Amino acid sequence: MAGNDTLVLVAAGREVTLSNPSKVFFGERGETKEDLACYYLSIEEAVMAAMGDRPVLLQRFPHGAAGPSFFQKRVPDSAPAWLETTTVSTPNGTRSRALVVADIAHVVWAVNLGCLGFHVWPSRVSDPEHADELRIDLDPSPGVDFPMIKQAARAVRALLDEHGLSGYPKTTGNRGIHVYARLAPRWTSVEVRAAAVAVARELERRDPELVTAAWWKEERGPRVFVDFNQNAPHKTIFGAWSVRARPGAQVSTPFDWAELDTIDIDQLNIATVPGRVAASGDPWGDMEANPADLSSLMALAERDRSAGLPDAPWPPVYPKMPGEPPRVAPSRARKDPK
Repeated sequence: MAGNDTLVLVAAGREVTLSNPSKVFFGERGETKEDLACYYLSIEEAVMAAMGDRPVLLQRFPHGAAGPSFFQKRVPDSAPAWLETTTVSTPNGTRSRALVVADIAHVVWAVNLGCLGFHVWPSRVSDPEHADELRIDLDPSPGVDFPMIKQAARAVRALLDEHGLSGYPKTTGNRGIHVYARLAPRWTSVEVRAAAVAVARELERRDPELVTAAWWKEERGPRVFVDFNQNAPHKTIFGAWSVRARPGAQVSTPFDWAELDTIDIDQLNIATVPGRVAASGDPWGDMEANPADLSSLMALAERDRSAGLPDAPWPPVYPKMPGEPPRVAPSRARKDPK
């Protein structure tokens, strides 16, 4: 049902109104706000498996992918009464009322605000004290190409296998790859981050010309950075099936390890991904059935601590953490005798 400049979609049994549904959001093929909403509706089961029961941070693009954006932590007071929210806090303690992806209607509601993709919390609203995802972010530094990212992803898979964790890869929708492992809800985000630091350091030991755990950009060189701080408390990460602000509407797409050699990130977009899911299902479909024990990776982290390695640096928005080295770039530290 539509008016002149509105469209009502039925999502999870609710009527959700889109304003300006024909507004072009993605320039390459001319996909509109309506196309974006229908994309999420078409892969509802996969979206809910990845983001359901989790708070999300909204990045809004009111004028489409080519326009300016802003992050919105707080759900506006004008939101409908049925919208589910939860209180989340930032590293500095600021609290806000965040959207919870309780069903696909919540996703469509956010799309109407110009939200293209979703930045997802590592814990569920039903258990906010425990992170149930280990997220290995393979970040391309300058000079790193996608074949190098793929090579690093293979190394991540091998390391996780050694420690009894099943890794599930996805494209970032841009130039990187994320590898997730579902965890039993027993560990805090601080503990999961410690495991991620241990993974990054072990990968660097095994192939220091390919991988780096160096937090400071000046130390990385043309190597794949394993961004362990994506697992820090309150840290969100761009979610599976979310759509990037690119002209081609590329999707952060889960894929099977057998596809790693041939995956083409630019061809995974809102026009092609629904067909992939319809034909082959959700590559992460069995993730929930394989929650992992993090103890082996925690032992790896303890080995590093026992060997005298300090904690890795935290992002600047976090308070000083126990065991953390001075939070200053090495080049500055050399200049400052303090």
